[in-house]
Amino acid sequence: MIDYSFSIDELQYFLLVLTRVSCFIFIAPFFSMTNTPRRVRIGLSIFVAYLIYQSLSPHEPIVYGTLLEYAAIVIREGLTGLLVGYGANICNTIIVFAGRVIDMDIGLAMANQLDPTTKENASISGVFYQYVVMLMLLVSGMHRYILKALAETYTLIPINKAVFDGDRLLGPMLSFLTDYLSIGFRICLPVFCVILILNVVLGILAKVSPQMNMFAVGIQIKLLVGLGVMFLTVGMLPYVSDFIFTEMKTMMVAFVEAMM
Repeated sequence: MIDYSFSIDELQYFLLVLTRVSCFIFIAPFFSMTNTPRRVRIGLSIFVAYLIYQSLSPHEPIVYGTLLEYAAIVIREGLTGLLVGYGANICNTIIVFAGRVIDMDIGLAMANQLDPTTKENASISGVFYQYVVMLMLLVSGMHRYILKALAETYTLIPINKAVFDGDRLLGPMLSFLTDYLSIGFRICLPVFCVILILNVVLGILAKVSPQMNMFAVGIQIKLLVGLGVMFLTVGMLPYVSDFIFTEMKTMMVAFVEAMM
């Protein structure tokens, strides 16, 4: 006969594990997409939390005095999961930034749609790159890595042991801003350079033959040339996914080290 009995201490410990896992899945890339059903995310959170709880047994009991102290522990675990997941999720904004720069160059800056990964309006090129890069990240095992990283946080940051220091958490954000600009411009650099050369050519033609309406002609040329460059450079997207995956690993490790 299967024994389903458990003590109140085990339940409290499992709820703390579930809090960190559910907050992580709520904000982590791929799992937090709007087209992922909420029941799937809830079920996955409970399943992953149960596996992590079994791997942590036996565990030390949680020591607290009042209900407010236990609530403070729950909030601490929730913030820990959110920060670890946020470290991976903000790397998706690099793709959105590169897509906005591309669309500003080729004339599609006004066309926006909802990006399911960042849950905000993004340009057409940004959403296209986002879907392709996310697909490549899934093929490379990104979802397995972030779940494994979440499980390892319980070894590095045990329950109720997270430390939130504003100065230490600010360091990873400042380093990310540098990588945000450098990686974003590296992604959109082919289109940016070609459109820059095209603008120079159109400017020279406007001086040579002022009777031609270069503004009207340039709109179609920029769009066709920009789409052509995107088509020719689609083979570079695997390298883009490598940059994003490496940045995800760096940011997750940085946030975990900042809370140790």
